[in-house]
Amino acid sequence: MQRRTFLKAAATTAGAAALPLALSPAAFAADDPQGPKLRFRGVDLSSLPKSEALGGVYRHPDGRRGDAVRILAEAGVTHARAKVWVDPADGWNTKRQLLPLARRLHRAGIRLLVDFHYSDTWADPGKQFKPAAWAGYDLDGLKRAVFDHTADVLGSLARQGTPAAMAQIGNELNGGMLWPDGDWNHWSQLADLLKSGVSAARSVSPRTRIVLHLANGGDNGLYRWWFDNAVRYEVPFDVIGASYYPYWHGPLSGLAANLADVSARYGKDVLVAETGYPFRLDSEDALANMVDSADELVAGFPATPEGQAAWVRTLAETVAAVPGGRGLGLCYWEGTWTAVPGNGWDPADPASGNAWENQALFGYDDRALPALRTLGRC
Repeated sequence: MQRRTFLKAAATTAGAAALPLALSPAAFAADDPQGPKLRFRGVDLSSLPKSEALGGVYRHPDGRRGDAVRILAEAGVTHARAKVWVDPADGWNTKRQLLPLARRLHRAGIRLLVDFHYSDTWADPGKQFKPAAWAGYDLDGLKRAVFDHTADVLGSLARQGTPAAMAQIGNELNGGMLWPDGDWNHWSQLADLLKSGVSAARSVSPRTRIVLHLANGGDNGLYRWWFDNAVRYEVPFDVIGASYYPYWHGPLSGLAANLADVSARYGKDVLVAETGYPFRLDSEDALANMVDSADELVAGFPATPEGQAAWVRTLAETVAAVPGGRGLGLCYWEGTWTAVPGNGWDPADPASGNAWENQALFGYDDRALPALRTLGRC
């Protein structure tokens, strides 16, 4: 996920992209039992353990209080995604929280995608900061650190009987990782770092599928350049992951064309690893939301619970239409990140607010929104 500071200025350029009338909210009812039957119907739950520890509440659509993981499972969610930082300021999003979350998911029948950021904080196209403990390492030291960290997390999951179904070796890697050593100007070094992560994953959890993930899901030129280099430098991978936010990343037609092209060009399944859409525009806390004005919306999809659900269904149909059955599915980003005091954007600032609560899959009354049921039926 790209932070507000990196993409907010670009939101209006893509946000007004119109979609065909056939893809309007009226075309899809939230309780429509017919769907594209995606193999991956996911929700990113990275914020959930901290939210619950701080008193976050999650409710069924009828208002009954429930366990968020169970609510997702009952809706039909098949996968959960969780990021892992190395040594974050607030102590969250580490192996310590991931292991019990994985046990909960396993009991609920939900499979896990581990999202390695290889940083102490957010890693995205605008920043790929080294963990503080790795700051003085040369390339060989970074390769060892990537291997050891990846093997530790995935090996611990495997040993407790909850192996990861998938693992992202890096997050939104448009410009590389572990800057400057692994930035896009040093592709051979980036490839070495990626291969260290892949090697670690396969050594401790051989059935875990490897995802390489970029942002800007509608930018085919970016994806061809990046994955041509990955292939040239012999980086092994199983799935191409793409972030796609319609208010930032261009029209849906661009995503569809890109997914069709790269799935055929590289012979890989494709996954929309991050997406989101607002169900309202106002904020529940003191921090302005990342999407907070009507001109950032996709034409025909209002910021309402029904508009959000319709967008999820529309995106699912697009992924399902990737030729050759290569459209694996989609993962809704931070569906449980509601406005719980203390669970904000800045891990170093407990008072920071949440700019995402109007795009979560639970409303301001804590009830599961129609988009969750729609996702589970896709």
